[in-house]
Amino acid sequence: MGSGPVGDEVIVLIGLVVAFYMAWNLGANDAANPTDTAVGSGAITLRKAILLFSVFAVIGALLQGYKVIKTIGKGVVRDLDPLMALSASLAAGIWVTLATRKGLPVSTTHSTVGAVLGVGLTRWLVYGEVERINWGVVAKVVLSWITSPLGAIVLAALLYALFARLYSSLAARGVGVERLFQGILLFNLAFSAYAFGANDVGNATGVYVGVVGPVLGVPDAETMRLLALLGGAGIALGAFTWGYRVIMTVGFKITRLDYVSGAAAELANASVVYLFTLLGMPVSTTHASVSSVIGVGIARERSLRGIDGHTVALIIAGWLLTVPIAAGLASVIYILISHI
Repeated sequence: MGSGPVGDEVIVLIGLVVAFYMAWNLGANDAANPTDTAVGSGAITLRKAILLFSVFAVIGALLQGYKVIKTIGKGVVRDLDPLMALSASLAAGIWVTLATRKGLPVSTTHSTVGAVLGVGLTRWLVYGEVERINWGVVAKVVLSWITSPLGAIVLAALLYALFARLYSSLAARGVGVERLFQGILLFNLAFSAYAFGANDVGNATGVYVGVVGPVLGVPDAETMRLLALLGGAGIALGAFTWGYRVIMTVGFKITRLDYVSGAAAELANASVVYLFTLLGMPVSTTHASVSSVIGVGIARERSLRGIDGHTVALIIAGWLLTVPIAAGLASVIYILISHI
């Protein structure tokens, strides 16, 4: 199944272009995750939020993006070859583009890991290479998908109760709470964007860490830095072009956000994502972000009445479809390309 050395180099170069396309998708779909509450609460304009997001996402990608890049690149499926990496990137990118066009916040983490699993399963089922799939790592990643939304909902609800009490206490003392909480929202946006860049850049470029080095003769450490830079640039471009589509969905359609609920949701989102980043686990920033917004909506109303059920149902449907669709696309693309 391997191509010659020259063929591998061409495939890697094409794959890096596809990786940039996937990074663009990250910025387009996931720019909402750090910015939705600040924009939805009126703390900052959409354009300024996207600019702030882009700056801190790139910093996060460059400083700590290597942690998750390594997990995706060498953990989920062992020994990805250039063709497998290209197929996975292209499949994940196509699905996220379709979802973004509809303003649907889907998990680029699920898309990428699902696509990588798709090519891994194809090599297993078609060529009998079951040893390529690291089921232990897969189990840990799946566990993080379950724990991160639940953790974000609980933490957001707790932070909302704390922030609401703080708001009332400070307002009673004549403190300018509006400006204070606006500042908290902007800080949370920057922190969340940094955590996003550190965690999610691996979704665009992680599949290439084990491919670029051997084929182009670049050391792994240098490869991860270059991939982080490529991914950061793509994320920024995606945010400035299509980022508004999903920001409007999450920021305005799930629940009504104000300074207090927005600050609580964003801090919960950033904290959950950063924790999983330190563990090297590719957690869904989309799930953490949306779940945090749901958490503050429930906490404010002390029921589900504050949540738009139709919007949430559409989002959850997209979440459930992401892994099978990405895996199926990756499998089809891999089979087609491998026979060209």
